[in-house]
Amino acid sequence: MTHAFRTTLVIAALGVAVPAGAQSKREMQMMADLRMLQEQSQQLQVSLTQINEGLTQTLKALSTRLDEQSNATRKALADSNLKIDQFSSDLRVVREGLSDTNVKIGQLSQEVEALRLAIPQFPSPGSTPPPESGTDPAASPSPSSTPAPPPAQTSALPVGVSPQRIYDTAWADYTAGQWELCISGFDQYLRQFPRSGQADLAQYYIGECNFQSGKHQEAVQAFTNVIVNYPKGQSIAPSYYKRGMAFEALGQVDRARESLESVVKMFPDSDAARLAKQVLDRLNRGRPK
Repeated sequence: MTHAFRTTLVIAALGVAVPAGAQSKREMQMMADLRMLQEQSQQLQVSLTQINEGLTQTLKALSTRLDEQSNATRKALADSNLKIDQFSSDLRVVREGLSDTNVKIGQLSQEVEALRLAIPQFPSPGSTPPPESGTDPAASPSPSSTPAPPPAQTSALPVGVSPQRIYDTAWADYTAGQWELCISGFDQYLRQFPRSGQADLAQYYIGECNFQSGKHQEAVQAFTNVIVNYPKGQSIAPSYYKRGMAFEALGQVDRARESLESVVKMFPDSDAARLAKQVLDRLNRGRPK
């Protein structure tokens, strides 16, 4: 074998050996890069786990605080509702007490007024007329100069009786069917206490007593007095109805219909309106066509 041939073989061997070594280095570099990526991935996974744990703890803490605040809010609201209920209860008690006090004051005022009206009015000492000239003051008076007796007491009840007693007595006469006594009692009540809270009821029951006793013209007048004198009273609707009934009893059907239509129009939801509708239906059925 010649020297030139041997040199060629050595060069060829070297040419084969060099690429194999370079490839091994690239593989080693790739393995190193891969290990680095794996380590970075592991570190990233650890970081993500820590972040998740931190977020979980934060969420738990927030949830706990929200629950505590919600419980505190519910408790404060419950306490506020309890205080409001207690305040409402106290206010209701105060209002009831004030109402009772006003009622008692009204009754007391009426009793004072009754006592005032019951006290006889005496002339003042200086108002006695002087004796006529030529008359002996010490002489006994002649029969013609004897003073007239005082007017008779118009009240059938004791002097100074309370207004509620007068009203209750008249009401008892009404329930017992004692129509004349009922009229007299309520009339006395109205004369002495025309501005009382029960004045409209007293006037209404005067009309009822007249109606029940067959005095329909007097009943019309009494019910009209309720409508005219007590426009804001609680007896307006039944007064329109009963006045219509009294007009019917007097044969004044047109005026009866007018009064009944008034209560239906002005107080459509009242019991008096429902009764008035029934009477109007009856009257309309009997109207000639």
